[in-house]
Amino acid sequence: MNDTLKTLDKLGLVVSDFTTEKESKEYAACRFKLNGLNIIYRDAKTTPKKGGQFVTFWKRSEEGPIAPFHENDSFDFFVVNVSSEGKSGQFVFPKAILVQKGIISTEEKEGKRAFRVYPAWDQAHNKQAKLSQQWQLNYFYEVEPNLDQQKAAKLYNIK
Repeated sequence: MNDTLKTLDKLGLVVSDFTTEKESKEYAACRFKLNGLNIIYRDAKTTPKKGGQFVTFWKRSEEGPIAPFHENDSFDFFVVNVSSEGKSGQFVFPKAILVQKGIISTEEKEGKRAFRVYPAWDQAHNKQAKLSQQWQLNYFYEVEPNLDQQKAAKLYNIK
C-alpha cells in the first residue's frame, strides 16, 4: 500500500480518511478519500492455475455473512493494484462500470464477491478472459516500469 500512496502523491492526489479493513488483510483492504472521492482499495493476487489476478470485493452484511457490494453503497471507485515480475499497475473502476458488468449488486441482480483482473502484460487464454481484459484495460494504467500519468489523470478525473 505504501507504493500506492507514493504513486498517488506523485499524481498530486490527496489521500485522507484512510482506514484499513479488519477483513481481507491479505488483499491490503482499505478505504480512503482521494481528492474527496470515496475509494475502496485492494491488492490483487496471482494464483497458480489461472491467468490474470484474483481480487476480493465484498462486505460483511448486517446479518453476518459476506455479500457483494451494492449500487447504494457509498463509494466512487474500486481501485485494484496489480503487480508481477517488476511490473505494476492499477485498475480504477468507477462504480457505474461495475454495476454495468454485474460485479456490484442491484435490486434486480446479485453481484460478485470476487473477480479476476487482467493487466496489460497478462495473456488472456480463453474467450471470457479476453472479453474481461478488453473492457478492464479501459480502466488500467501502468505504474512500473513507467508511470502513465496521463492515463491515471484521466481515470481519476484530474483536471
